[in-house]
This record gives sequence, C-alpha cells and structure tokens, in this order.
Amino acid sequence: MNCLSRCLIAACLGAAALASGAADAPSALLSGPYKDVSIGLDPKTPLIAPLPAGLRSVSWGFATGECGEERWGDVDTAAFAQLNVEAHRRSAQRYIVSTGGEAGIFTCDSDEGMASFAARYDSPQLIGFDFDIEGKQTPAQIDSLMQRVRTLQQRRPQLRFSFTLATFAASDGSGRSLNALGVQVLQAARRHAIQKPVFNLMVMNYGPANPQHCVVKTGQCDMGASALQAARNLQRKHGVPPAQIALTAMLGVNDVVANVFTPADAQTLVRGARDMGLAGVHYWSIDRDKPCPPDAARVSPICHALPGLEPSTFTRILAAD
Repeated sequence: MNCLSRCLIAACLGAAALASGAADAPSALLSGPYKDVSIGLDPKTPLIAPLPAGLRSVSWGFATGECGEERWGDVDTAAFAQLNVEAHRRSAQRYIVSTGGEAGIFTCDSDEGMASFAARYDSPQLIGFDFDIEGKQTPAQIDSLMQRVRTLQQRRPQLRFSFTLATFAASDGSGRSLNALGVQVLQAARRHAIQKPVFNLMVMNYGPANPQHCVVKTGQCDMGASALQAARNLQRKHGVPPAQIALTAMLGVNDVVANVFTPADAQTLVRGARDMGLAGVHYWSIDRDKPCPPDAARVSPICHALPGLEPSTFTRILAAD
C-alpha cells in the first residue's frame, strides 16, 4: 500500500476513532435483526425510529454500488449516513452496515474508496461491516473486495467483518453447505489473510424437503434443526470454527414457501447457537416480525404470514439479551 493510501485511510477514519476503538468487541453471541432499508425509506426519519428499544444490534441492509460511492436506494448517501449514524449515537444503539444483498452488489476497487466508505459510518456504536454476497460478483471483484477488507482490518482490528452466504444444511452425511460462490468467498478470505472473519449463513430457502438440502422432519425441512446443521457442516467440511459462524433466519414463510420458520424454530436456533458457541444469530427482518393483513402476498417484505402471533414475537426470542 502506498503512502497516499495510508494517509487517506488515517485521515478518513480519524485519530479519535482509532483511539476510542469504536464499538466494544461484540459478545460471544451477537443477536439482532436486519432493517430492510427499502421499506419506508425516508431521508428525514432514522432507521431505528420505529424499532423496539433494547436490541443488541441492528444490521442496515443494504448498501450497493462501489465503495465510497455506495447508494441506499434513491436518497442522498451522505445525508442518509449522517442522519442514521447520529441517531445511533444518541440512542447508544449498536449497528452493522450491511452491503450487497439479493437485489444488488457491492464492490470495492481501491483502499481510498474503502476508507471513505468506512469513515462515513464511523461512530462508537459501529460494530462492523457485513458483505452479503449472493451472486453476480466476479472472482476479480471478490478478490478486490477482500484486499480492501484486509487493509481496513489492519487499521481497525476491533471491527467485525462478516460475509453473508447462502447455504444448504445437508443431513445425508455429505456435509453439503456452501455453494460454489460461497466456497469462492471463503477461499478468498483465507487467501488474503482476513483475521477471524465471520461467515454468516442464510439459513433459509433450502428447497424441497430432502436430506441433501436440510434436516427433514414429518415431511418438511425442520428449520431450527437445519440451521444448526448448516453450522456443523461448515465447521466440519470447511474447518470454520464455531466462533466464526453466524446464522441468519428468514421469519415465517420463506421465499420457498414450503420452508417455514416458526417461533419454535427460533427457540431451537438460539439455544443451539449458544450451546455451540456461535458468533451470532440474526434475522430477516424486523419489518417482517408481524402478522400479515388479509390482502398481503403469501411472501411479503412487511409480514411473516404466520397466523395467531403477536407483533415482535420473533424479536422477543431472537434478539433477547
């Protein structure tokens, strides 16, 4: 890294932030929801304004585009960051900045861009950055992103760097977990010597109830058991320690409508994650933690499609301190 890159990183992040260490190191099991930024995005209203108090963490999802020039929908990026960082600072609510996602990609081709990106969201409440990689990124883009993450990590080792990946939860003895893209991300993180990266498995949308995909019970994917199986498979097949594995569930009816995550699954997930010593339990999303109105789609971004549950049922289980 040249002198210009080093100076830009130091200038953008600031000596005060480096001295303060930003957010304290997260506890062994970090819990909390994603906030779907595409739901009701208002440039004048902080993301956390409607959220329940006492959450361990909130993940903003998702920033897309090139680092330093990233976008959050159609709002002004600088104004969005200033509003939300200040809201978290005032409330002392910790947060993770998540990038990419199903509908977009996040790329980073320079240390200067990564420094600008990181500085924009910096505060004592910042836990770290999450890179949700679901498709479309080229090997070269993944490789470049890992280079920038490594450079930033050398400056800010106390931050948490996670990579959110699709997974299977095979229970047929094959250990099937990551798809080809996930393996590529894992290998790139190792090749660039990312220190203690967290691999955040999307324990959702496995497909038909088949032992090649999930843990099957009474003809359905047992979503709680399958989530824990996915973690075991990642540990055994790819040698990832439990302390570097997090799990993210999709509440209620998943995009694969035969995959249904219930409150009982949530209880199984939390208990198992603690017993295994995993790094985190997250869920998509806080916006879905309520029953659906009669006219809602079967799979909706604003509700979970399970009858008879009070609002925030999943949050009380999954985000409990």
